[in-house]
Amino acid sequence: MLSSDGGTATGADGCSHSTVQNGGFPRSEEATCVHRAMTEPSFGFDSIPLTDSEKLRRIVVASAKGFSIGAGLKGGLALFSILVRLRRRRSSAATRKVEMFSNSEAISLAIKETLRYGLFLGTFAGTFCSLDEIIGALGGHRRTAKWRALVAGLVAGPSMLLTGPNTQHTSLAIYILMRAAVLASRCGIKSKRFGKICKPLTWKHGDIFLMCLSSSQILSAFILKEESLPPSYKSFLNKQCGKDAAILQGVKELATGIPFTNLEAIEKYYKTTGVDIKLDPKMKIPCTMVHANQSCGTHFLSFLIEGYKRALPVYLPVYLVPALIVHRQGLLKRPYSILGKGLLGTARSSLFLSAYCGSAWLAFNSFYHTMHLCEH
Repeated sequence: MLSSDGGTATGADGCSHSTVQNGGFPRSEEATCVHRAMTEPSFGFDSIPLTDSEKLRRIVVASAKGFSIGAGLKGGLALFSILVRLRRRRSSAATRKVEMFSNSEAISLAIKETLRYGLFLGTFAGTFCSLDEIIGALGGHRRTAKWRALVAGLVAGPSMLLTGPNTQHTSLAIYILMRAAVLASRCGIKSKRFGKICKPLTWKHGDIFLMCLSSSQILSAFILKEESLPPSYKSFLNKQCGKDAAILQGVKELATGIPFTNLEAIEKYYKTTGVDIKLDPKMKIPCTMVHANQSCGTHFLSFLIEGYKRALPVYLPVYLVPALIVHRQGLLKRPYSILGKGLLGTARSSLFLSAYCGSAWLAFNSFYHTMHLCEH
């Protein structure tokens, strides 16, 4: 159940989890929609039997809320993307030549996607609640309480096909699986039977350790095996890393020890930014490839500021669109509180992302200094 402040969500089993990933990578639009739908009060199930009219009302309300959340969040994010697109078209004539489709086609696609995700979540929530009530009526609410949600969720899962039969959502499916694993682990911590097995999850700073492991895999894949990442995530990292493709290729060649093939392209890129630099093929000072004539510390600070500017447009719709749609009733009663939390979350997450990317480049520089592979 969603708490009144929108901060935590409690499932039917009493286990709670955060509904907002402060200081984390932004969820995909699909994951945000699903997460919001699954934390709505009408989506949960009660162990107390309802009357027939209450059962019907629960199913209808869950379907309507699922549709409104899916269509509202997807539509809101699509609207934000279209506004950014229109602004870019006005500011850059060169962009118009390379765009794949027109504004009218983009708007048409956004409307279709909005309806598809509305139908997906509406059907998902309605099917889940329907099966939950049917199984409870046939087998008894108390006797089936431990497993009927599992069956209902299994049957409701194929509703994802409504987003498009030819569209794969592997990242969304993995996200939901991870959310299920997190919820199961937190319930396991409270369990007498599995408490000892899940105890490592309670270790202090264990989450930081997991974050470091994940980061090492993500960033190494981004540099060394970029084609292994989903296109949308690759595009996100390409923008947030703040470096030209020529620099990334040079870093890859440096890391793998193969001969450099594009030092001239890197020098040409820096020339367009007003920096005239000549790179040494022997790379006695490898960090010059990343920040040219800047010192490592100065580069980190300047990157932090520029990275923060890049991150703000990413997190602003992620926090404010759900606040306007999911917490619309509370917004009328306490607008300053809800909007204030949204803006604070945006500021914190933007700072996290800029510091995360800046620290990655700082670690690159520090590695060569620590290993005495840099004469700088």
